[in-house]
Amino acid sequence: MSSLIARDELRAAINAGTVTVVDALGGDYYARQHLPGAVPLIEADVSARAAELLPDRQAAIVTYCSNPSCPNSGRVADRLTALGYTNVRKYAEGIEDWVAAGLPTESGALTR
Repeated sequence: MSSLIARDELRAAINAGTVTVVDALGGDYYARQHLPGAVPLIEADVSARAAELLPDRQAAIVTYCSNPSCPNSGRVADRLTALGYTNVRKYAEGIEDWVAAGLPTESGALTR
């Protein structure tokens, strides 16, 4: 089970460029709205796409989904950890908390 990260710590890490943020909702949810710089990665795609999207297994990674009741971020974090990623945390409050705090989001599909 991955450890948690609070909104303020995540915001500071995003601003400093020291974290890779993973949107565990993907698809239309990701295209509509995601945290700044987030990459979409759903549980079903972790094995196939993790190495491409997250090449450094020691890098700081934070997963998130919609809110504390959404299991997606925990499932993606657990899969990443099982694949050997060593610094994975979860933003349990999710994008709903981020938006409620008035923090910026991005929209559009991943262009990589």
